[in-house]
Amino acid sequence: MWSLTKFVASRLSRSRRFFSSVIPRPCIIQKRGADILHDPWINKDTGFPLTERNRLGLRGLLPPRVISFEQQYARFMESYRSLEKNTVSESDTSHVALAKWRILNRLHDRNETLYFRVLIDNIKDFAPIIYTPTVGLVCQNYSGLFRRPRGMYFSAKDKGEMMSMIYNWPAQMVDMIVLTDGSRILGLGDLGVHGIGIPIGKLDMYVAAAGLNPQRILPVMLDVGTNNLKLIEDPLYLGLRQPRLEGEEYLSTIDEFIEAVLTRWPKAIVQFEDFQMKWAFETLKRYRERFCMFNDDIQGTAGVALAGLLGTVRAQGRSLDDFPNQKIVVVGAGSAGLGVLSMAVQAVVRMTGNAETAAQKFFLLDKDGLITKERKNLDPAAVPFAKDPGLIAGLRDGDSLLEVVKKVKPDVLLGLSGVGGLFNEEVLKALRESGSNRPAIFAMSNPTMNAECTAVEAFKHAGENIVFASGSPFENVQLGNGKVGYVNQANNMYLFPGIGLGALLSGACIITDDMLQAAAECLASYMTDQDIEKGILYPSINSIRDITAKVGASVVRAAVAEEVAEGYGKVDPEELAYMSKEETVEYVRRNMWYPNYSPLVQKK
Repeated sequence: MWSLTKFVASRLSRSRRFFSSVIPRPCIIQKRGADILHDPWINKDTGFPLTERNRLGLRGLLPPRVISFEQQYARFMESYRSLEKNTVSESDTSHVALAKWRILNRLHDRNETLYFRVLIDNIKDFAPIIYTPTVGLVCQNYSGLFRRPRGMYFSAKDKGEMMSMIYNWPAQMVDMIVLTDGSRILGLGDLGVHGIGIPIGKLDMYVAAAGLNPQRILPVMLDVGTNNLKLIEDPLYLGLRQPRLEGEEYLSTIDEFIEAVLTRWPKAIVQFEDFQMKWAFETLKRYRERFCMFNDDIQGTAGVALAGLLGTVRAQGRSLDDFPNQKIVVVGAGSAGLGVLSMAVQAVVRMTGNAETAAQKFFLLDKDGLITKERKNLDPAAVPFAKDPGLIAGLRDGDSLLEVVKKVKPDVLLGLSGVGGLFNEEVLKALRESGSNRPAIFAMSNPTMNAECTAVEAFKHAGENIVFASGSPFENVQLGNGKVGYVNQANNMYLFPGIGLGALLSGACIITDDMLQAAAECLASYMTDQDIEKGILYPSINSIRDITAKVGASVVRAAVAEEVAEGYGKVDPEELAYMSKEETVEYVRRNMWYPNYSPLVQKK
C-alpha cells in the first residue's frame, strides 16, 4: 500500500518540478563556434546574447546586433505574410503551397526553436502546409525538393547493419518514432523513399500539438524498394531501384529494425504510418503485444472517425446509447476503413455487451461493391464485416454504392476509398431520401483531390440539414438566410498526438484497445451541446494543445486502469493512480515542451 508520507512527498516533489520548469534550464552542449550555428537544435541565429557569444566562440561569426526571440518571430512572420500577399492572385495553388512549405522548411533546417514557435502560434494556418494536404505534394516532388537529410533511412541493403546504424543518430534519447515504408502514402500510392515526408510532418505535429521535445523524436524511412516504375526510371529518385521486398524477406527487415530501435531505446513509442493494407495489419498483429506501438491509419483514423460518429448521434438529437442502432455504410476496405469498423464495433460491444450482433448495422463496400459472405477470396480482415445476403431485402454481393444507399437508407455515409468524387450527385440525393432526420457524410480520403465529395456538393445535393466531415480542409458553406453549413475536418491530428503523449507519460508498455477507445470518447465529449446542434463535431485546431492534453490524460488514466502503465521519469504508477482527472490533465500539460531559447553551456 502506498503510504501517506510517500504521497505527500511526491506532491512536494511535483511542485518543485513544476516551478523549476518555469525557468528554461541550461542546455549542455559539446559543440563550439560555427558548429553551433549549423545545428538547428541549438542555433539561435542572431539571438545569442553577448555572454554566450563570448563563451561559445561565436564572437565575429554573427552580425553585432542581438535580435530577441520575439523580434525574430515577428520578422519571419512579416516575410511569410509578404509571400502570401504576393501569391494571392496565383492560379496554381500547388505552386503556392510548395512555396509556403519551402519558406517554413528553410526555417526548420536552420532554427528548430523558432520554427516550432511559429508553428504552434499559427497552427491553423501552418498545419495544412506541414501536414495534409501539402505534405502529399512534398512527397510527390521530394527528389527535387531535397536539400538536407532529416531523420534516418534504413534500406533492404542495410540487412545485418541496422543494430550499429541506430547509434549514428546523435540524440541520446528518443521518445517517439514515426516509421513508414512509403507503400501507401495518403491516397497517392507507392511513393517509395519519397514517403519520408509523412513521418517528418507527423512528428512536427507531435511537437506542435503534444509538446514532444523535438530533440527526442525520430522520423524513419524503411526503404524496401518500390513497385512504382515511374520512380525507378526517374534519374533523380533517391531510393532503392528494385521491386519491393515481400513475404518473410520483408518481415525480417522490419524485425531487424525494430530490434535495433528497442535495443537502444527500449521505451520509445513507434507509430507505423502509411503501410499498404496487408502489411499494416500484419505488423500491428506482430508487434502490438511486444512493445509500445500503434498504427495511425488503422487505429488513429478509426478513433477520429468514432469520435465523429458518436458526435453525429448527438447532432441527430439522440442519446449516445442509440449509437448501436445507427446504420452506417463504409466505403473503402483498406486499412483505414477496416480500422474504423473494428473500433466502431468494439464501441457497440461495450454499449450492448453483445458481440454476436455488434456488426449488424455496418455495411462495407470495396471497389467491387458490397461485401457479403458470398464473396470469394475475401480478405481475412474483412470477413467479420461481410453481410448475410438476406439481411435486407434485395441486398446482394457486389451491389453498387447507389444501390446500397437506396436499400439500406443509412444514417451515415463514410468514405475512406481514396476515390475522388465517389459520392456523386445520385448517391447524395439517395442519402437525402434515407429517412434519417440528419444524415451524416464523412468524406475522409486525402489529399483533397481524393475526397469522395466536396462540402459544397454535399450540402447542395444531400440537403442543408446534414452533418459533413472531411479529411481535407474545406471552407464552411454559406447556405443563405444567414445559415452556415459547417465543415468538420475529421483529421487524425486531433487524436494521434494525444495517444502518443498519453502513452509516453504513463510509461505504457503497450497501447491497448481501451486506451484508444478512451481517447476517441474524450474527443467526442469535447464539444458542447450548442456546437453539436450546429453540426460541429470537431473543435478548432487552434485548441489543439488543450485537446491533446485532455486526450492524453484520458489515455494515461486508461493505461493505469489496465495496469500497463509503468510510470514516466520520477512519476511512478502509484502516483499516477492517485491523480484525479483534473490532476492528470495538469500533469500532462506540465510535461509539454514549449519553444524558448535555453542558455547554452559548453561541456569541457
